[in-house]
Amino acid sequence: MIRVYTRIIRGGGYPVAGADPIDWLVRKKVARHHVYVIELDRAVLKNRKFRAANPHHDPAKPPLYVGMTGLTPEIRFERHKYGVKDNSFVRRYGLRLRPDLFAELNPLPYGEAQRMEVVLARELRNDGWAVWQK
Repeated sequence: MIRVYTRIIRGGGYPVAGADPIDWLVRKKVARHHVYVIELDRAVLKNRKFRAANPHHDPAKPPLYVGMTGLTPEIRFERHKYGVKDNSFVRRYGLRLRPDLFAELNPLPYGEAQRMEVVLARELRNDGWAVWQK
């Protein structure tokens, strides 16, 4: 019974040479998500909520937004700027991506990207950056 089931799953009833039937029953973690960092204009520091989230930031460092996406960071930044599932701080104050702060981390599986978004925001905040992260 298992043999028939795996043949059907493999696509149209055609067996795949050398494939283990268990491989079709176990989902693989695919690394296709990205964490990204966007530099914000310093005018965002006039916002009460942003200041309250970053009381001990270094004034010499620009404010940042940290996010996670299944798209490329470049496409996600464009969508923020055009108002598609945007963050209001990025739409109003977003200047540029900061790949120097995130490039070596990508790509990641979904669960790891979720955790890395929080960890990266926390580490940047601990280093004195003013960070907004959902």
